Amino acid sequence: MGTVHAKSLDPLPMHGRDLGVHPDDLVEPPEPEQESKQEILENKDGHFCVCSRDVMSHVNGLGRTKEDLLGYEISEVFHAKNLIDVMKKSHIARQRLLRLGIFKEVEVLIDTSEGSDALPNGLDVTFEVTEVKRLTGSYNTMVGNNEGSMVLGVKLPNTFGRAEKLTFQFSYGTKETSYGLSFFKPQPGHFDRNLTLNMYKVTGQFPWSSLKETDRGGSAEFNFPLGMTNHTLKWEGVWRELGCLARSASFAVREESGHSLKSALSHTVSIDSRNSAIFPSRGALLRINQELAGYTGGDASFLKEDFELQLNRRLFWDSVLSASLWGGMLCPIGRQPSCIADRFYLGGPTSVRGFGMYSIGPQSEGDYLGGEAYWAGGLHLYTPLPFRPGKGGFGDLFRTHFFLNAGNLCNLNYGDGPRAHLQKLAECLRWSYGAGIVLRLGNIARLELNYCVPMGVQSGDR
Repeated sequence: MGTVHAKSLDPLPMHGRDLGVHPDDLVEPPEPEQESKQEILENKDGHFCVCSRDVMSHVNGLGRTKEDLLGYEISEVFHAKNLIDVMKKSHIARQRLLRLGIFKEVEVLIDTSEGSDALPNGLDVTFEVTEVKRLTGSYNTMVGNNEGSMVLGVKLPNTFGRAEKLTFQFSYGTKETSYGLSFFKPQPGHFDRNLTLNMYKVTGQFPWSSLKETDRGGSAEFNFPLGMTNHTLKWEGVWRELGCLARSASFAVREESGHSLKSALSHTVSIDSRNSAIFPSRGALLRINQELAGYTGGDASFLKEDFELQLNRRLFWDSVLSASLWGGMLCPIGRQPSCIADRFYLGGPTSVRGFGMYSIGPQSEGDYLGGEAYWAGGLHLYTPLPFRPGKGGFGDLFRTHFFLNAGNLCNLNYGDGPRAHLQKLAECLRWSYGAGIVLRLGNIARLELNYCVPMGVQSGDR
């Protein structure tokens, strides 16, 4: 009967008696575009059918998913002009359905129309779907930022039938314990445009500052694309409780102890053309974030700006050159000084290698207090392992790593001009260089083993 069973766009025959298509028919003279009218012909339990002028589409295997959501995701199939176009748009529709996170499997069947309701010279496109379970759980461990944690999670995917997701997560770590409830709601037909609501309690320990912090709060976050950019608008309200981690905490940290209420609006814009977030070999990233606290209430008032820039370029012998630059500034509003929990911190394997974790900049009696302005940059060269052991297999997960890092963290006198600010940021420059080996752990993390030589060490740096 001539059925095409495709999970991807693999090369397929361009002719065949059963499909009724001749190679010469695939290139058609341009015709005036007609409006593709869609009509729901059948809507039974587990089956959804939509028909246009030349294509009839079926979705089998539905349970709790609403039909209007599927209509948005597969609508492009009805604008196809020939068989190849139908195959391409069906593949795109399959990817869109999988992206929703509500189907375990999606298979596509393309066939000629048959039966009493068959379309003349038409095609039937059938999506065979398998929905995920109503309730799923997970257990995993996470390692990062010099700490480990055990994470337990419960998810209710497709909560109301339109790709919503309700998530509860509990994390018990070596330095912090947290739990949170999250609700995710995408706009039908525009998955990248979504709303997330969060309620949480987070307890963290920060030994470099002899500080312990407990946050209880909620947030609302709206994500949307605009042209080549992605935007995030966020409101967060949090009740913060700061305390001393040890009896030896400095007086400056003890002064910061107590309760505070922070209500902040923030906006983030990003452009990301990298081919990988973990091990990019080409592309660039630009991320700019602004945060305004105090305008919607609370006793924390400040304006905070920070940015991240990364450029990657492939060189000879499968080597990659990567350059990164970060920077930020925090400006208190009113006479109240900034809070230790809102300032920037610098140092460690994620910024300036060779220095202790967040152990650069202003400090008091060995406790690091953070700064209101910072910058950091890095130049990295990644090359294959010498003599390419395990080429084409396990050896490709490893890279030789040469790096040069630099940065500075300080407090500014906002009565001075921009030139004085730049001069102060350029003073007391910390930098380091070294080499090592990097291991890629799938597409979720990377493990580095480096030998670092810190330079420009100032009094009080660790």
